[in-house]
Amino acid sequence: MSDKSFKPYVSPEQSMKEISFKAIFLGIIMAIILGAANAYIGLLVGMTVAATFPAAVIAMAVLKPFKGTVLEENLARTTGAVGEALAAGAIFTIPAFLMTGVWTKFDVFKSSLLMLVGGVLGVFLIILIRRTLVEDADLPFPESVACAEMVKTGQKSGSNAKYMFWAMGLGGLIEFFTSENGVQVIKPYVRSVFKIPGLSRISFLNSENNLIHKSAESIKGRMFIESPAANAAMTGVGYIIGPKLAALTFSGGVLGWLFLMPFMLFISGDLGNIVSKFDGSWTDMAISAYNAQIKPIAVGAMLIGAFYTLFKMRKSLITGIGRSISDVKKTKGENVTEIPRTDKDLPFPIIIISIVAMIIPMIFLYNMFTHNIGSSLVSALVMIVMGLLFAAVAGYLVGIIGSSSNPISGLTLTTLLIAALMMVLLGQTGKSGIAAVLGVAAVVCCVAGVAGDMIQDWKVGHILGGTPWRMQIGGLIGVVAAALTLTFSLQLLHNTMRIGSDALPAPQAGLMATMAQGIVGGEMAWPLVIAGMLLAIVLILIGSPSPMLIAVGMYLPFRATSCLFFGGVIKYFLESRANKKNPTAKGKETLQSIGLLLASGLIAGQAILGIITAALKGAKVTMPKSLNNPWLALIIFFILGFILIYFPYKKMIDSGEHEKATD
Repeated sequence: MSDKSFKPYVSPEQSMKEISFKAIFLGIIMAIILGAANAYIGLLVGMTVAATFPAAVIAMAVLKPFKGTVLEENLARTTGAVGEALAAGAIFTIPAFLMTGVWTKFDVFKSSLLMLVGGVLGVFLIILIRRTLVEDADLPFPESVACAEMVKTGQKSGSNAKYMFWAMGLGGLIEFFTSENGVQVIKPYVRSVFKIPGLSRISFLNSENNLIHKSAESIKGRMFIESPAANAAMTGVGYIIGPKLAALTFSGGVLGWLFLMPFMLFISGDLGNIVSKFDGSWTDMAISAYNAQIKPIAVGAMLIGAFYTLFKMRKSLITGIGRSISDVKKTKGENVTEIPRTDKDLPFPIIIISIVAMIIPMIFLYNMFTHNIGSSLVSALVMIVMGLLFAAVAGYLVGIIGSSSNPISGLTLTTLLIAALMMVLLGQTGKSGIAAVLGVAAVVCCVAGVAGDMIQDWKVGHILGGTPWRMQIGGLIGVVAAALTLTFSLQLLHNTMRIGSDALPAPQAGLMATMAQGIVGGEMAWPLVIAGMLLAIVLILIGSPSPMLIAVGMYLPFRATSCLFFGGVIKYFLESRANKKNPTAKGKETLQSIGLLLASGLIAGQAILGIITAALKGAKVTMPKSLNNPWLALIIFFILGFILIYFPYKKMIDSGEHEKATD
């Protein structure tokens, strides 16, 4: 459902400089630098830092002295931020070629081609549904709205601008004092495994209630507990998406970590022997068990959830693509209706031709992997179908929870599962089968990463009044720049630190490698995947608002989903308290705008400092060791709750835009 009352910051009729050499050049530099920095941090810890906010701040800081317009800043940010997205797609999959032994050394040509095709396809595929997503008033686009508010606030100096900028400072401070890359005075979360009191023995009875078997040893029940992360950015995202969506995501975390996890620890009776044998801890064992037993369930649920999400979007998708086709017809007709500047995409025929053209080099590359033209064609077909599906799903999820929480690896695992099954059915086994599976997964991972980032940046541009086709050109330029340079960054890291070693563990790529080898080798836990698929069907049948979001919550760390929920609860408490004052429409707008500025500042500040501390670590700048005290995290929760409630509420009260309080 589109918002008919929406008006962009720069009106469609206004003529303003947008695409320029300085904007494109700055965007290319940012794409290369942010891509390389995130490749390193992603290989190190298995996740990247969303670059939308750092790119926006850099664009404003660099272009303002050169009299750059807000639309030039928008174009530079769009071009530059895509480097991080492509890096995420690359580091989650390409190192798996090395970790499985398919490659004995880094293959520069194949890596570049995988990233280039995946990135370019990501841009073109998401163009097809751009209108559908950015004009949907039901999608909050939390990080896009936050970034747009930051940019608009940066264009003027007013009484409200201070909320954004000091919140950015606070978010940066929290990141600096909680991150392992900074001075970790505060440990952001704690986790442990607790014993459930009492001993149990499992008895198996037949249909007549006669004992068949009783477990020989008493079983000790255990529960994995993890606190919410003291994280400014995730709290800000939870605040922006609101209590309903935050609760949905959190429910997935509760289902996975607090319901299924104790169940798995209970029935897996030999885990204690494994812990004793390898001198490990129950906490590490619990996380390992979750990755091995619960995440496949989440992947199965994501698989059904992805198709169900696409099914629900079918009318909007058909309408959006239909509008693109009708625009082509309009331009060929005699009575041409002028399309608004803010609604012009790249020509539809060019998009379709480009998508088809991208399939050809992939058939060639897949044939190099499999040495079988039939398997290569099937691989290319799976790649394009999954690419389109997950470009739409990634865009949809970014519209709900933002690109920072976009479960790219979960979507990629789903693709990997389907591709591996196809290879097994075609008799493609061994290293050639694994290579084909990883090749499909790599392209789709890049597609999902780039598509999610692009739709987030295009939503920012939609709010600011940018021209879609110009932003799309900027995205393509950024993808090409990052793809041609990221390969050398990855090769350098592998040659100096070795990907897969303790120095660069590449956890997500390790998971992809294990899954690919397991499926192609016939060792995949299919019962768990099928159980996840059935779980998603149950959620659909009972009318769950978003099975996909619940599956995402199961896949994410509990500390992340619970922190999102914390942000949602803060907003619920604020709105409940404010409603007792019967605010006017203007009073509600004041409450919303101040809260949005504060949440946006928290997100932007932590994202920027995340990039800076990652770069310092990459430069081998060692920060001093500090307290690393988890109890100090309570202070952060108090501060975040206080500022997100007190200042918006006080601003509304001071404005006088409210009636008397209700009883």
